Amino acid sequence: MKKRLSLQDKALLALKEAVKEVVERHRKSGRPMAIWRDGKVVKIHPSKSNLK
Repeated sequence: MKKRLSLQDKALLALKEAVKEVVERHRKSGRPMAIWRDGKVVKIHPSKSNLK
């Protein structure tokens, strides 16, 4: 029997998938990504990130 996912679990899965797609889009285009790090916005190149 399959376990039903809660609305919270579904939302988390959707968010993770969206982040993967954005990182991949930036990686393909070579554009830097703006992320929040240590209370500041910084730009990083997706090929140098550990985001997946």
